[in-house]
Amino acid sequence: MGASNRLIVGITGASGSIYGLRVLDACRELGLESHLVLSRAGALTLAQETGLTVEAAVARADVAHKAGDIGAAISSGSFRTMGMIVAPCS
Repeated sequence: MGASNRLIVGITGASGSIYGLRVLDACRELGLESHLVLSRAGALTLAQETGLTVEAAVARADVAHKAGDIGAAISSGSFRTMGMIVAPCS
C-alpha cells in the first residue's frame, strides 16, 4: 500500500480510548492500512473504559507496534503515511 492509504493511530492513557478504536474501525471500512501504537497507560484505560483487552484492540489494526520500539518502521522518516491520529488526545 502507498502512503496515501496508510494511517498511524496512537491510543493514549487519556479518557476516551473508544475514539482510537473507532478510528481503527473507520480505517478498515475505508480500506486504509492502519498502524497502531498503544501506550501502557492506553492499555489500562482501554480495559477500564471498554472492558477490551490489548489483543482485541490489536486485532482491529493491520499492524501493531510496541510503544517502546524505537526501531519500529513507523519511527523512520522514510515510512510514508497520510499522517497520525492520536486518540484520545487531551
